[in-house]
Amino acid sequence: ADCRYTCHQECRSRIQLDCRRPGQWQSQLSPESTLLPPCSQNVTQTVEEEKPEPPTVQEIKQKIEKYNAKVTNCLLMKLNDDGTYTGFIKVHLKLRRPVTVPAGIRPQSIYDALKEVNLAEMTDKRTSFYLPLDAVKQLHISSTTTVSEVIQGLLKKFMVVDNPQKFALFKEMRKDGQVLFQKLPLTEYPLYLRLLAGPDTDVLSFVLKENETGEVEWDAFSIPELQNFLMILDKEEKDKIQQVHRKYERFKQRLQQSLKEARGKPG
Repeated sequence: ADCRYTCHQECRSRIQLDCRRPGQWQSQLSPESTLLPPCSQNVTQTVEEEKPEPPTVQEIKQKIEKYNAKVTNCLLMKLNDDGTYTGFIKVHLKLRRPVTVPAGIRPQSIYDALKEVNLAEMTDKRTSFYLPLDAVKQLHISSTTTVSEVIQGLLKKFMVVDNPQKFALFKEMRKDGQVLFQKLPLTEYPLYLRLLAGPDTDVLSFVLKENETGEVEWDAFSIPELQNFLMILDKEEKDKIQQVHRKYERFKQRLQQSLKEARGKPG
């Protein structure tokens, strides 16, 4: 209560403090008020930054009018009566690893999309392949659509059955000749970011990438996926070995050629 030391309830019996500094550390707080919930309930607590006030409907209307004035195609934003708005975003797919999709399934038709038919649920067979690098997908979303929903929507359109946690949405910005990437939180609203940045994709664009969180969570992958990764790693290893062999073979040939040419010269 004096020095405001904070600990979990289950740790209280193990804490030994020697607080002998009355005065500036004196507080009327009770010991119980300085205890955090048990670790099982809340391991860490983060102090949330004070968020700015959300824009009013009138401010949103002005931003949309300014946005639409810069649009050079038909991808305009539309304000609804309830204050929400809809518009388009383009997402670049920059996936380095293969994705898992149903095997032997035809592409999704407009009828399937309207009827919300999930073709992935029609078979248990799975296969893996690489999506085209830097493919672009256009999405029509709402101002209430979160990053998490955008990721799930993209996976559904490509019939990818991988865990959405394997992927992350980034915003790509260009500043002073440099390309900067920033991972977006799952609760962020991409359309609002698009509205603030304007329609120019050189100022801001969205990119779907693997969720690089440091250590890979291998438990999130299935056995066929893990086997596929091993095959890819084996192939990459063999290719690398061949590159090294070719490099030093060329070096050896040049060295032998130099020695042969040097034999006939004096000195």
